[in-house]
Amino acid sequence: MLPEPIKNLVDQLSKLPEIGPRAATRLAFFMLNQPDDYLKDFARAIEELKQKTKVCQNCFNLTTDTACVICSDTRRDQNTICVVEDILDIIPIERTKRYNGVYHILGGLIAPIEGLTPEKLRIKELENRIKNLQQKDKNKTVEIILAFNPTTEGDTTALYLQRVLSSLGIKITRLGRGLSTGSDLEYTDETTLINAFLGRR
Repeated sequence: MLPEPIKNLVDQLSKLPEIGPRAATRLAFFMLNQPDDYLKDFARAIEELKQKTKVCQNCFNLTTDTACVICSDTRRDQNTICVVEDILDIIPIERTKRYNGVYHILGGLIAPIEGLTPEKLRIKELENRIKNLQQKDKNKTVEIILAFNPTTEGDTTALYLQRVLSSLGIKITRLGRGLSTGSDLEYTDETTLINAFLGRR
C-alpha cells in the first residue's frame, strides 16, 4: 500500500529499540514532510556516527580523538577510577557534577548463562591501567569505585573484581546501598547517585 521508499524507511526504523511498526510509520511520514536541508543533515549525522566516532584508548568511552574529553581533562583525578558496565552509566554520574575522577568501561557484567565470562570483559585492561598508574607515582593511592547496577550480575562482577584486584594494594570501594536492588544506574536520580557515592565503602 505504501510506496517502496517509505516502506524501506519504515522497515529500518522498526529495527530501532522500542520502535514498533506504527511508531516507525509515523516517524517516516514526519521525515517525509521535513525540508530537504533537514533530511540532508539527518543523513549526514547518521553517516558520521560510525565514521567519526572512536573508542577512547584509556577508558573505552566514545570519542572523536584517541582519548575522550574526560581522560584528557587534566583537572580530573586520574588515580580515582569509577568502573561501570557500559557507556550509558557514565551519563547520570557526570550529571551529578560531584565526581571528579575518571572511568573504566567493562563492556558488560559477568553472566555465564549469557556467555559473558570475565575473559570477555575489559578486566585485564583495568589491571594494566592500575599498574601503569602505580609505576608513575608509587606514593599516590589508586582508588577503584565499583559502580554497577545492584543486580545478581552486578554483585557477582563486583565480588570477582574485589578478589582479582585486591593483590594490587589499591583502595576498592563500591557505591553505597542507596540504590535499590534491581535498579538501573541509567535511570537513577541525581540525589540518590550523590548519596551512593558519598556512602561508598
